[in-house]
Amino acid sequence: MKILTLLLFPFLVLAQDKPAYRLFDSDGKEVRFEKMVKVVAKADVVFFGELHNDPISHWLELEVLKSLYETDRNLTLAMEMFESDDQLVLNEYLQGTIEERHFLKEAKLWDNYKTDYKPLVEFAKEKKLPVIASNVPRRYANLIYRKGIQSLDSLPAEATRWIAPLPMGVDLELPGYKNMIESMGGHGASGSAVNMAISQATKDATMAHFTLQYRKGKVYHVNGAYHSQNGEGIIWYLKRAQPGLTTATIHVAEQTQIDTLESTNKKVADFIICVPKEMTKTY
Repeated sequence: MKILTLLLFPFLVLAQDKPAYRLFDSDGKEVRFEKMVKVVAKADVVFFGELHNDPISHWLELEVLKSLYETDRNLTLAMEMFESDDQLVLNEYLQGTIEERHFLKEAKLWDNYKTDYKPLVEFAKEKKLPVIASNVPRRYANLIYRKGIQSLDSLPAEATRWIAPLPMGVDLELPGYKNMIESMGGHGASGSAVNMAISQATKDATMAHFTLQYRKGKVYHVNGAYHSQNGEGIIWYLKRAQPGLTTATIHVAEQTQIDTLESTNKKVADFIICVPKEMTKTY
């Protein structure tokens, strides 16, 4: 009996583990972090699709940034969390021209910046890496939601410089946009689900545009999981502009049990970080 207990002990310990995450490839096979980094480091643009309020997302996206830097010092960080018209103040902070207090006051930072995104920016600042403020200014995304894509035609040239060049081309038959419209149950009118999908597409197109505009070497783009899952969103616009560009995707998904990857989470990205739904949220 004593021998049997000793033999079973490792399995009993494993069963009592409370892992914060598990990492899978697209087919649901569990892989090691080092293997994932080795694979994604071969791509021109690496996407980390996070859950905005998940602490594991924020920790691992920083670890991926550090690991990519070790494989390629010619690295640029791009972030959905910065709007394109904040590029100047972001550059001024990274270059040491202005103090952090001015940066915090003048940039349109997300409420969870200090806890969740500051570590990325500070690492880039320390290593002298460029950071791309890739997202469309929120006021223009909201304008599209309220008044439709045609509302951009009335903007002055000074404003449109912060948005992907018009016309962007929006394919509402792409599953991501189509599912958004269907889930909201709206079609057509101002403030409708259609306008919401076009607003999201404008974000995707703009993030792709500025990623390409400022790209010098490898780019590591951090964004919400929706914007890069299934090779759609930002990636669709990137490939449309530069078909030969190679991409790799990391996606964070929540599950009640994380020992195996659920079928709905397979194939959504090259690698899927599976986190417990009960994980503490950052907000």
